[in-house]
Amino acid sequence: MAKGDDIEERLVDFAVRIINVCDALPTEKISAKHIQRQLVRSGTSPAPNYGEARSAESGKDFVHKLKIALKELNETRIWLKIIIRSRLIKESILLDLLDECDQLCRILGASIRTSQTKSAEDKN
Repeated sequence: MAKGDDIEERLVDFAVRIINVCDALPTEKISAKHIQRQLVRSGTSPAPNYGEARSAESGKDFVHKLKIALKELNETRIWLKIIIRSRLIKESILLDLLDECDQLCRILGASIRTSQTKSAEDKN
């Protein structure tokens, strides 16, 4: 397995789980439809953005694409919290997914910091 494959696979699995959550939202509520559209967009975006980062043209491009993936994960975390607090889906069902989102945020955040530190060291 190539470096980064494990994170990419986790992000793909995360996207699939987000799709399943979106499909489980009650479609008769207009608020749920809005959340569904936003969540499916933000929750499925990190995987392809991470894939793009892995084939980035430069270190700066790599960091930029990772930051986009992280931004989308942060947005997804908020939507999951809104779903829980509005009781659209039981909290117990989403806690593991919320934890995975937090873990992925920490991993991408660490990758961004590492890459930025390496880039700064290369300039010196």
